[in-house]
Amino acid sequence: MRALTIYQPWASLIAAGVKPYEFRGWCAPSSVVGQRIAIHAGARSVRKGEIADLILRLRGPEAWTTGLRAEALPLLEAWHANPQTLWLSAVVATAVLGEPVLASKITADLGGPLNDSDRDTHANWAWPMLDVERVEPPAPAKGAQGFWEFRP
Repeated sequence: MRALTIYQPWASLIAAGVKPYEFRGWCAPSSVVGQRIAIHAGARSVRKGEIADLILRLRGPEAWTTGLRAEALPLLEAWHANPQTLWLSAVVATAVLGEPVLASKITADLGGPLNDSDRDTHANWAWPMLDVERVEPPAPAKGAQGFWEFRP
């Protein structure tokens, strides 16, 4: 199975179903679109400041800029209080990778203003994470950049 390494807390937010898109600066290869992929939590230490920033933004008027659903807030608050509960270097979920779209095209879906930019080609790509299934318990794995082969 192809896998994608994502830093925490974002990997666990996908696993919890509250992060519907993974944002990347490149479009996913067509050979992976429509396929089930492993969501791997990277080895990088959890950064409490990043979690605190997400909490503040979710509580504010532009919560849509986080790309998260409102249900992410209690999870982030718990992880901010105890970041050691987040798995590192492990596959935490699988998901079907949907057809990538320019992030500017989904702004309204996230609760933001309609995009009227003529600079769509400069936007990041939004990769839909569909049919997410948690891996319990998470499967330890080393990880890599880009897509890599996960063999449980």
